[in-house]
Amino acid sequence: MAIMEPMTARQQEERLLAHCTAVAHGTQAQARDQREANVFNVAAMILGRGLDRQARNLAQASERYFGAHPQEKLEPGEVIRQGWIVSLPRLRDMLTRRIEGQP
Repeated sequence: MAIMEPMTARQQEERLLAHCTAVAHGTQAQARDQREANVFNVAAMILGRGLDRQARNLAQASERYFGAHPQEKLEPGEVIRQGWIVSLPRLRDMLTRRIEGQP
């Protein structure tokens, strides 16, 4: 039986960005946990103009999760303090590139 290695911070960020992108595009519609729901909420707030539909998809996925778990919603600053987001500009830039299909 193989032993699973823990994911690095980069791998965790990559996984989270991939799921954010899928939700933004509407191919997935649900946050799997508190971390994702809070990151989706912050991402929806910081996406730039022209990405209104994608921001709405992220906000709706976050709202669905918080509808069942309202006590798990955090302020954006707390999401950063938890280490779930490195920085708001980094999240905005990386997510915008992915949504727009840039490498």
